Amino acid sequence: MQNEGGKTADIVVIGAGLVGSAIAYGLAGRKVRVLVLDGGDRDFRAANANGGLVWLQGKGLDMPAYQQLTRTSVELWPNFSAELTDTTAVDLQYEYNGGLAFCLSEAEFEQRRSLLLRWHNQLRRSEPDWEMLDRDALSKLLPKVQLGPDVVGASFGDRDGHLNPLRLLTALHVGILRKGGQLRAGGAVHSVKRDGRGGFTIDFGPERVSAARVVIAAGLGSKALAAQVGLDIPIRPQRGQMLITERLEPFLPLPLHGVSQTRQGTVSIGTTNEEVGFDASTTSEAGAALSAMVIRWMPALSEVKLVRQWAGLRILTPDGFSVYAESQSHPGAFVAVCHSGVTLAAAHAALLADAIATGRLPPSLDDFHHRRFDVPKAA
Repeated sequence: MQNEGGKTADIVVIGAGLVGSAIAYGLAGRKVRVLVLDGGDRDFRAANANGGLVWLQGKGLDMPAYQQLTRTSVELWPNFSAELTDTTAVDLQYEYNGGLAFCLSEAEFEQRRSLLLRWHNQLRRSEPDWEMLDRDALSKLLPKVQLGPDVVGASFGDRDGHLNPLRLLTALHVGILRKGGQLRAGGAVHSVKRDGRGGFTIDFGPERVSAARVVIAAGLGSKALAAQVGLDIPIRPQRGQMLITERLEPFLPLPLHGVSQTRQGTVSIGTTNEEVGFDASTTSEAGAALSAMVIRWMPALSEVKLVRQWAGLRILTPDGFSVYAESQSHPGAFVAVCHSGVTLAAAHAALLADAIATGRLPPSLDDFHHRRFDVPKAA
Protein backbone atom coordinates (compact mmCIF):
# COMPACT_ATOMS: atom_id res chain seq x y z
CA MET A 1 0.00 0.00 0.00
CA GLN A 2 1.40 3.37 -0.96
CA ASN A 3 2.47 5.75 1.76
CA GLU A 4 -0.23 8.34 2.44
CA GLY A 5 2.29 11.13 2.23
CA GLY A 6 3.08 10.60 -1.46
CA LYS A 7 0.73 12.46 -3.78
CA THR A 8 -0.17 10.09 -6.61
CA ALA A 9 -1.93 12.66 -8.77
CA ASP A 10 -3.31 16.17 -8.80
CA ILE A 11 -6.81 14.81 -9.38
CA VAL A 12 -8.20 11.29 -9.02
CA VAL A 13 -11.28 10.44 -11.08
CA ILE A 14 -13.24 7.47 -9.75
CA GLY A 15 -14.97 5.76 -12.65
CA ALA A 16 -13.81 5.15 -16.22
CA GLY A 17 -17.20 5.08 -17.92
CA LEU A 18 -18.21 7.69 -20.46
CA VAL A 19 -18.67 10.44 -17.85
CA GLY A 20 -15.50 9.90 -15.83
CA SER A 21 -13.38 9.22 -18.91
CA ALA A 22 -14.52 12.38 -20.68
CA ILE A 23 -13.71 14.48 -17.62
CA ALA A 24 -10.32 12.77 -17.20
CA TYR A 25 -9.52 13.20 -20.89
CA GLY A 26 -10.22 16.91 -20.58
CA LEU A 27 -8.11 17.18 -17.44
CA ALA A 28 -5.19 15.33 -19.01
CA GLY A 29 -5.30 17.74 -21.93
CA ARG A 30 -4.85 20.60 -19.48
CA LYS A 31 -1.58 19.13 -18.21
CA VAL A 32 -3.20 18.07 -14.94
CA ARG A 33 -1.76 14.92 -13.40
CA VAL A 34 -4.87 12.78 -13.47
CA LEU A 35 -5.35 9.21 -12.30
CA VAL A 36 -8.49 7.29 -13.26
CA LEU A 37 -9.63 4.36 -11.11
CA ASP A 38 -11.99 1.80 -12.60
CA GLY A 39 -13.70 -1.37 -11.49
CA GLY A 40 -13.89 -4.78 -13.10
CA ASP A 41 -15.30 -6.00 -16.39
CA ARG A 42 -18.42 -7.33 -14.66
CA ASP A 43 -19.40 -3.96 -13.21
CA PHE A 44 -22.64 -2.34 -14.35
CA ARG A 45 -21.86 -0.01 -17.25
CA ALA A 46 -24.38 2.36 -18.82
CA ALA A 47 -22.35 2.38 -22.06
CA ASN A 48 -23.49 -1.21 -22.61
CA ALA A 49 -27.07 -0.03 -23.15
CA ASN A 50 -26.34 3.08 -25.15
CA GLY A 51 -27.61 3.70 -28.65
CA GLY A 52 -24.80 6.15 -29.37
CA LEU A 53 -26.99 9.16 -30.07
CA VAL A 54 -25.62 12.68 -29.92
CA TRP A 55 -29.06 14.16 -29.48
CA LEU A 56 -30.50 17.62 -28.99
CA GLN A 57 -34.16 17.75 -30.02
CA GLY A 58 -36.46 17.73 -27.01
CA LYS A 59 -33.71 17.27 -24.40
CA GLY A 60 -33.95 19.48 -21.35
CA LEU A 61 -37.68 20.13 -21.44
CA ASP A 62 -38.61 22.10 -18.30
CA MET A 63 -34.96 22.49 -17.31
CA PRO A 64 -33.49 25.23 -19.53
CA ALA A 65 -30.03 24.85 -17.97
CA TYR A 66 -29.89 21.24 -19.16
CA GLN A 67 -31.11 22.21 -22.61
CA GLN A 68 -28.39 24.87 -22.80
CA LEU A 69 -25.70 22.45 -21.62
CA THR A 70 -26.85 19.95 -24.24
CA ARG A 71 -26.77 22.60 -26.96
CA THR A 72 -23.29 23.66 -25.93
CA SER A 73 -22.06 20.06 -26.01
CA VAL A 74 -23.63 19.34 -29.40
CA GLU A 75 -21.93 22.46 -30.79
CA LEU A 76 -18.59 21.27 -29.39
CA TRP A 77 -18.96 17.72 -30.71
CA PRO A 78 -17.57 18.10 -34.27
CA ASN A 79 -14.27 19.59 -33.05
CA PHE A 80 -14.18 17.28 -30.03
CA SER A 81 -14.61 14.23 -32.28
CA ALA A 82 -11.94 15.40 -34.71
CA GLU A 83 -9.44 16.13 -31.93
CA LEU A 84 -10.10 12.83 -30.17
CA THR A 85 -9.70 10.86 -33.39
CA ASP A 86 -6.52 12.76 -34.27
CA THR A 87 -5.09 11.98 -30.82
CA THR A 88 -6.02 8.30 -30.74
CA ALA A 89 -6.52 7.18 -34.37
CA VAL A 90 -9.85 5.68 -33.24
CA ASP A 91 -12.68 6.39 -35.68
CA LEU A 92 -15.77 7.17 -33.60
CA GLN A 93 -18.00 6.73 -36.66
CA TYR A 94 -19.59 10.05 -35.74
CA GLU A 95 -22.16 11.43 -38.18
CA TYR A 96 -24.28 14.51 -37.61
CA ASN A 97 -26.70 14.88 -40.49
CA GLY A 98 -29.79 15.12 -38.30
CA GLY A 99 -32.11 12.73 -36.49
CA LEU A 100 -35.76 11.70 -36.53
CA ALA A 101 -38.50 10.83 -34.06
CA PHE A 102 -41.36 8.97 -35.76
CA CYS A 103 -45.02 9.75 -35.04
CA LEU A 104 -47.65 7.03 -35.43
CA SER A 105 -50.86 9.09 -35.45
CA GLU A 106 -52.04 12.61 -36.19
CA ALA A 107 -52.56 13.15 -32.48
CA GLU A 108 -49.00 12.01 -31.72
CA PHE A 109 -47.71 14.26 -34.51
CA GLU A 110 -49.40 17.31 -33.00
CA GLN A 111 -48.30 16.37 -29.49
CA ARG A 112 -44.71 16.17 -30.72
CA ARG A 113 -45.02 19.55 -32.40
CA SER A 114 -46.45 21.13 -29.22
CA LEU A 115 -43.73 19.59 -27.05
CA LEU A 116 -40.94 20.88 -29.28
CA LEU A 117 -42.51 24.35 -29.46
CA ARG A 118 -42.63 24.50 -25.66
CA TRP A 119 -39.06 23.20 -25.47
CA HIS A 120 -37.91 25.79 -28.02
CA ASN A 121 -39.66 28.67 -26.25
CA GLN A 122 -38.08 27.86 -22.88
CA LEU A 123 -34.77 29.25 -24.14
CA ARG A 124 -36.42 31.94 -26.27
CA ARG A 125 -34.28 31.07 -29.26
CA SER A 126 -35.00 32.97 -32.46
CA GLU A 127 -34.60 30.19 -35.02
CA PRO A 128 -35.74 26.60 -34.44
CA ASP A 129 -33.29 23.80 -35.20
CA TRP A 130 -36.07 21.28 -35.75
CA GLU A 131 -39.07 20.86 -38.01
CA MET A 132 -42.06 18.59 -38.41
CA LEU A 133 -42.08 16.43 -41.55
CA ASP A 134 -45.27 14.92 -42.93
CA ARG A 135 -45.27 11.44 -44.43
CA ASP A 136 -44.45 12.62 -47.96
CA ALA A 137 -41.47 14.67 -46.79
CA LEU A 138 -40.29 11.79 -44.62
CA SER A 139 -40.50 9.36 -47.55
CA LYS A 140 -38.34 11.67 -49.66
CA LEU A 141 -35.77 11.90 -46.86
CA LEU A 142 -35.71 8.09 -46.47
CA PRO A 143 -36.10 6.80 -50.05
CA LYS A 144 -34.92 3.27 -49.19
CA VAL A 145 -37.30 2.85 -46.25
CA GLN A 146 -40.75 1.32 -46.61
CA LEU A 147 -42.71 3.21 -43.96
CA GLY A 148 -45.37 1.39 -41.98
CA PRO A 149 -48.97 2.43 -42.63
CA ASP A 150 -49.26 4.05 -39.19
CA VAL A 151 -46.32 6.42 -39.72
CA VAL A 152 -47.78 9.87 -40.36
CA GLY A 153 -44.54 11.83 -40.10
CA ALA A 154 -41.64 12.70 -37.81
CA SER A 155 -39.82 15.48 -36.08
CA PHE A 156 -36.42 16.23 -37.58
CA GLY A 157 -33.59 17.75 -35.54
CA ASP A 158 -30.87 19.12 -37.79
CA ARG A 159 -28.17 19.00 -35.06
CA ASP A 160 -28.71 15.40 -34.03
CA GLY A 161 -26.36 12.57 -34.90
CA HIS A 162 -24.93 9.26 -33.75
CA LEU A 163 -21.71 7.30 -33.27
CA ASN A 164 -20.36 4.02 -31.94
CA PRO A 165 -20.43 4.41 -28.11
CA LEU A 166 -17.92 1.63 -27.45
CA ARG A 167 -15.46 3.24 -29.85
CA LEU A 168 -15.96 6.50 -27.98
CA LEU A 169 -15.15 4.84 -24.68
CA THR A 170 -12.08 3.17 -26.16
CA ALA A 171 -10.88 6.46 -27.65
CA LEU A 172 -11.27 8.28 -24.34
CA HIS A 173 -9.21 5.64 -22.53
CA VAL A 174 -6.49 5.76 -25.18
CA GLY A 175 -6.59 9.55 -25.17
CA ILE A 176 -6.15 9.78 -21.40
CA LEU A 177 -2.98 7.70 -21.61
CA ARG A 178 -1.59 9.54 -24.62
CA LYS A 179 -2.08 12.88 -22.90
CA GLY A 180 -0.12 11.70 -19.89
CA GLY A 181 -2.88 10.48 -17.60
CA GLN A 182 -2.96 7.17 -15.74
CA LEU A 183 -5.66 4.51 -15.79
CA ARG A 184 -5.90 1.66 -13.29
CA ALA A 185 -8.66 -0.91 -13.51
CA GLY A 186 -9.79 -4.12 -11.88
CA GLY A 187 -10.33 -2.92 -8.33
CA ALA A 188 -12.94 -1.34 -6.11
CA VAL A 189 -12.74 1.98 -4.29
CA HIS A 190 -13.47 1.30 -0.62
CA SER A 191 -13.05 4.72 0.93
CA VAL A 192 -12.51 8.38 0.18
CA LYS A 193 -11.18 10.42 3.10
CA ARG A 194 -9.59 13.76 3.90
CA ASP A 195 -5.86 13.36 4.46
CA GLY A 196 -5.45 16.15 7.00
CA ARG A 197 -3.46 18.28 4.56
CA GLY A 198 -6.27 19.57 2.38
CA GLY A 199 -6.25 16.60 0.02
CA PHE A 200 -7.71 13.11 -0.13
CA THR A 201 -6.68 9.50 0.27
CA ILE A 202 -8.52 6.86 -1.71
CA ASP A 203 -8.32 3.17 -0.91
CA PHE A 204 -8.45 1.25 -4.19
CA GLY A 205 -8.21 -2.49 -3.78
CA PRO A 206 -4.99 -3.10 -1.79
CA GLU A 207 -3.59 0.27 -2.81
CA ARG A 208 -3.86 3.72 -1.28
CA VAL A 209 -3.60 6.71 -3.58
CA SER A 210 -3.75 10.39 -2.81
CA ALA A 211 -4.63 13.59 -4.62
CA ALA A 212 -5.46 17.23 -4.06
CA ARG A 213 -8.94 16.73 -5.54
CA VAL A 214 -11.23 13.84 -6.32
CA VAL A 215 -14.05 13.44 -8.85
CA ILE A 216 -16.66 10.77 -8.18
CA ALA A 217 -18.09 9.67 -11.53
CA ALA A 218 -18.69 6.01 -10.72
CA GLY A 219 -22.18 5.66 -12.16
CA LEU A 220 -24.43 3.65 -9.87
CA GLY A 221 -21.56 3.37 -7.40
CA SER A 222 -21.48 7.15 -6.98
CA LYS A 223 -24.16 7.32 -4.28
CA ALA A 224 -22.21 5.34 -1.66
CA LEU A 225 -18.90 7.03 -2.46
CA ALA A 226 -20.40 10.52 -2.50
CA ALA A 227 -21.90 9.90 0.93
CA GLN A 228 -18.36 9.50 2.29
CA VAL A 229 -17.63 13.13 1.37
CA GLY A 230 -20.92 14.55 2.60
CA LEU A 231 -22.92 14.43 -0.65
CA ASP A 232 -26.36 12.81 -0.70
CA ILE A 233 -27.02 12.01 -4.37
CA PRO A 234 -30.38 10.35 -5.14
CA ILE A 235 -29.88 7.98 -8.07
CA ARG A 236 -31.45 4.73 -9.19
CA PRO A 237 -30.77 2.12 -11.88
CA GLN A 238 -33.00 1.77 -14.92
CA ARG A 239 -32.61 -1.19 -17.25
CA GLY A 240 -32.38 -0.67 -20.97
CA GLN A 241 -32.48 -3.58 -23.41
CA MET A 242 -31.37 -3.46 -27.02
CA LEU A 243 -31.44 -5.64 -30.13
CA ILE A 244 -29.04 -5.86 -33.06
CA THR A 245 -29.73 -7.32 -36.49
CA GLU A 246 -27.66 -9.06 -39.10
CA ARG A 247 -25.74 -6.84 -41.53
CA LEU A 248 -27.85 -5.18 -44.21
CA GLU A 249 -27.17 -2.97 -47.20
CA PRO A 250 -27.26 0.71 -46.18
CA PHE A 251 -30.84 1.96 -46.12
CA LEU A 252 -31.15 4.26 -43.09
CA PRO A 253 -29.11 7.45 -43.61
CA LEU A 254 -30.24 9.11 -40.36
CA PRO A 255 -30.70 7.78 -36.84
CA LEU A 256 -34.18 7.51 -35.40
CA HIS A 257 -34.87 7.95 -31.73
CA GLY A 258 -34.76 4.21 -31.09
CA VAL A 259 -33.27 2.80 -34.30
CA SER A 260 -30.03 3.42 -36.20
CA GLN A 261 -27.90 1.61 -38.75
CA THR A 262 -24.20 1.23 -38.03
CA ARG A 263 -21.46 1.54 -40.61
CA GLN A 264 -21.10 -2.23 -40.46
CA GLY A 265 -24.69 -2.50 -41.69
CA THR A 266 -26.27 -3.83 -38.52
CA VAL A 267 -29.38 -2.14 -37.16
CA SER A 268 -29.44 -1.17 -33.48
CA ILE A 269 -32.93 -1.22 -31.92
CA GLY A 270 -33.77 0.09 -28.47
CA THR A 271 -33.99 0.83 -25.73
CA THR A 272 -36.44 -0.11 -23.01
CA ASN A 273 -36.95 1.85 -19.77
CA GLU A 274 -37.49 -0.68 -16.98
CA GLU A 275 -37.57 -0.11 -13.23
CA VAL A 276 -36.21 -3.48 -12.08
CA GLY A 277 -33.40 -2.50 -9.73
CA PHE A 278 -29.95 -3.96 -10.26
CA ASP A 279 -31.06 -6.59 -12.77
CA ALA A 280 -29.17 -6.45 -16.07
CA SER A 281 -30.64 -9.63 -17.56
CA THR A 282 -32.52 -9.76 -20.86
CA THR A 283 -36.15 -10.79 -21.30
CA SER A 284 -38.14 -12.22 -24.19
CA GLU A 285 -40.92 -9.71 -23.43
CA ALA A 286 -38.61 -6.78 -24.10
CA GLY A 287 -37.28 -8.39 -27.28
CA ALA A 288 -40.82 -8.87 -28.54
CA ALA A 289 -41.82 -5.29 -27.69
CA LEU A 290 -38.79 -3.78 -29.41
CA SER A 291 -39.33 -5.98 -32.46
CA ALA A 292 -43.00 -4.99 -32.68
CA MET A 293 -42.07 -1.32 -32.44
CA VAL A 294 -39.54 -1.34 -35.26
CA ILE A 295 -41.74 -3.50 -37.52
CA ARG A 296 -44.58 -1.01 -37.07
CA TRP A 297 -42.19 1.70 -38.24
CA MET A 298 -40.48 -0.29 -41.03
CA PRO A 299 -42.32 -3.54 -41.90
CA ALA A 300 -39.51 -4.87 -44.12
CA LEU A 301 -37.42 -5.48 -40.99
CA SER A 302 -39.77 -8.33 -40.08
CA GLU A 303 -37.71 -10.50 -42.48
CA VAL A 304 -34.39 -9.64 -40.86
CA LYS A 305 -32.53 -11.90 -38.45
CA LEU A 306 -31.77 -10.74 -34.93
CA VAL A 307 -28.27 -11.71 -33.83
CA ARG A 308 -27.98 -10.23 -30.37
CA GLN A 309 -29.96 -8.93 -27.42
CA TRP A 310 -28.37 -7.31 -24.40
CA ALA A 311 -29.13 -5.10 -21.45
CA GLY A 312 -27.43 -2.48 -19.31
CA LEU A 313 -28.28 -0.21 -16.42
CA ARG A 314 -28.44 3.53 -16.89
CA ILE A 315 -28.17 6.01 -14.03
CA LEU A 316 -31.17 8.21 -13.30
CA THR A 317 -31.81 11.01 -10.82
CA PRO A 318 -35.39 11.78 -9.71
CA ASP A 319 -35.89 14.29 -12.55
CA GLY A 320 -33.66 12.53 -15.07
CA PHE A 321 -31.15 15.38 -15.29
CA SER A 322 -27.48 15.54 -14.35
CA VAL A 323 -25.95 16.29 -10.97
CA TYR A 324 -22.71 18.27 -10.75
CA ALA A 325 -21.69 19.38 -7.28
CA GLU A 326 -18.78 20.05 -4.94
CA SER A 327 -18.93 18.96 -1.32
CA GLN A 328 -19.20 21.76 1.24
CA SER A 329 -17.86 19.54 4.02
CA HIS A 330 -15.03 18.18 1.84
CA PRO A 331 -13.94 21.00 -0.52
CA GLY A 332 -12.17 19.60 -3.54
CA ALA A 333 -14.46 16.56 -3.76
CA PHE A 334 -16.76 16.69 -6.79
CA VAL A 335 -19.48 14.42 -8.09
CA ALA A 336 -20.69 14.05 -11.68
CA VAL A 337 -23.75 11.92 -12.35
CA CYS A 338 -25.35 11.78 -15.77
CA HIS A 339 -27.30 9.34 -17.97
CA SER A 340 -26.49 11.18 -21.23
CA GLY A 341 -22.81 10.35 -21.32
CA VAL A 342 -22.47 10.36 -25.12
CA THR A 343 -24.23 13.65 -25.88
CA LEU A 344 -22.59 15.48 -22.98
CA ALA A 345 -19.09 14.01 -23.43
CA ALA A 346 -17.84 17.09 -25.30
CA ALA A 347 -19.07 19.44 -22.55
CA HIS A 348 -17.66 17.19 -19.83
CA ALA A 349 -14.24 17.21 -21.51
CA ALA A 350 -14.32 20.98 -21.92
CA LEU A 351 -16.51 22.94 -19.51
CA LEU A 352 -16.59 20.50 -16.62
CA ALA A 353 -12.90 19.59 -16.87
CA ASP A 354 -12.03 23.29 -16.92
CA ALA A 355 -14.07 23.91 -13.77
CA ILE A 356 -12.59 20.97 -11.87
CA ALA A 357 -9.06 21.91 -12.94
CA THR A 358 -9.55 25.37 -11.46
CA GLY A 359 -11.25 23.94 -8.38
CA ARG A 360 -14.63 25.64 -8.66
CA LEU A 361 -17.86 24.92 -10.53
CA PRO A 362 -19.20 27.93 -12.47
CA PRO A 363 -22.59 29.59 -11.77
CA SER A 364 -23.88 28.09 -15.05
CA LEU A 365 -23.91 24.70 -13.28
CA ASP A 366 -25.74 25.88 -10.14
CA ASP A 367 -29.04 24.44 -11.36
CA PHE A 368 -27.45 20.97 -11.46
CA HIS A 369 -26.74 20.85 -7.73
CA HIS A 370 -28.59 18.05 -5.95
CA ARG A 371 -30.11 20.59 -3.54
CA ARG A 372 -32.92 20.88 -6.10
CA PHE A 373 -34.26 17.60 -4.74
CA ASP A 374 -34.47 18.91 -1.16
CA VAL A 375 -38.15 19.80 -1.36
CA PRO A 376 -40.08 19.41 1.94
CA LYS A 377 -42.73 16.71 1.72
CA ALA A 378 -46.32 17.68 2.30
CA ALA A 379 -47.63 16.69 5.72
